[in-house]
Order: sequence, then C-alpha cells, then structure tokens
Amino acid sequence: MKFKNLPAKKLKVLMALFFGAGIIGISSGLYSNLLMYTFMGAINLCLGGLVGWIYLTREPRESRKKRKE
Repeated sequence: MKFKNLPAKKLKVLMALFFGAGIIGISSGLYSNLLMYTFMGAINLCLGGLVGWIYLTREPRESRKKRKE
C-alpha cells in the first residue's frame, strides 16, 4: 500500500486535521440541529482513525532504510 510510505509528519498532520474537523462537525451539527453536519463529522472521525491506524502500523524506521539501500 502506498500510504505506508508517507512521512510520519504528514500522517500526524492528516490525523489531526481529520479529528479536528470531525469534532467541529459533530458539535456544530448537534448544536444547530443539522443531521448532515453530524454525519460528515462522524465520517471525518472515521478517516482520522484510518490515518491513525496507518500511522501506527507502519514498519519500523530501520527496516524502511534497509530496503532503500
């Protein structure tokens, strides 16, 4: 999978953005009584969890360097 080759910093930023957008979407959707915002916030939380899973299941740094040589 190509996503496992992304740098750790990019994955952390993506994870933070998805989680932040999900929290804001759910809270604004529940506050203004719009169900679509709540669903979109839940989808963003799921995407943040997926990016976090990709980040946590990456190969250790040493074995990635050995493959490049």
